[in-house]
Amino acid sequence: MSSLDHKIDFAVILSVRSANPNGDPLNGNRPRQNYDGYGEISDVAIKRKIRNRLQDMGEAIFVQSNDRKNDEYNSLRERAEGHAELGKMMKAKSVSGDEFARMACQEWMDVRSFGQVFAFKGSGSGGVSVGVRGPVSIHTARSVDPIDISSMQITKSVNSEPGKDRGSDTMGMKHRVDFGLYVFYGSINTQLAEKTGFTNEDAEKIKQALCTLFENDLSSARPDGSMEVHKVYWWEHNSKLGQYSSAKVHRSLSVTSKTDEPRSYEDYAIEVQELDGLKVEALDGQ
Repeated sequence: MSSLDHKIDFAVILSVRSANPNGDPLNGNRPRQNYDGYGEISDVAIKRKIRNRLQDMGEAIFVQSNDRKNDEYNSLRERAEGHAELGKMMKAKSVSGDEFARMACQEWMDVRSFGQVFAFKGSGSGGVSVGVRGPVSIHTARSVDPIDISSMQITKSVNSEPGKDRGSDTMGMKHRVDFGLYVFYGSINTQLAEKTGFTNEDAEKIKQALCTLFENDLSSARPDGSMEVHKVYWWEHNSKLGQYSSAKVHRSLSVTSKTDEPRSYEDYAIEVQELDGLKVEALDGQ
């Protein structure tokens, strides 16, 4: 399979209803919010969901969540050492960074998509320090309008340890976004795709993962159905460098509220400005 031969830009419109899309650990796990009151979902959280979807689709993933891993390895180092050739290289006194990166990209789709830093200590003069830049870049998602956050105090109904009475210190808090429409953008760079071996087929898998981003993603903070992908816009340029800059392509998508207090996806107007010679594919979320 040949490497990706044309630049790609994309945008995703998603909604959140009575859920915490991405808690901030430095703020009591409240939904992320900037100083202007707009909600945010970090690019790291979005990439985590894409990795999970690719893993569900049967792709080999290097950075797996502990609660979703499908192998016996308990760390990234163990997973790297579990690869026959990479394990040999890690035990050697010197490591060819280019060869290490090539094998890692060939083995794991998330490495050749998003890149990865391999930094493992070794005995003596050994060790690995290899960085891979991936072609798929993801922006932080941002809500179209400022969000309202509701908080709920919760208590335990049972004791964690025997012999203790349940007291007032067993309380906690849960936070949720009542409703918010979020947009995030991304692009796929052909020059970096050539270096990692990212293919046109890989791009199609990324597209499918974006359309199904919240399948099999339920949790107590994100009940099933509380987060939904409504639209994925996918621009495929006709050259490696692209006809337009990613900034101009992303600006061609306009999402504005039609009411003072939008409460659903239907309360927004979505327009895509046509760019000469560049077609956009609009896909519904699944």
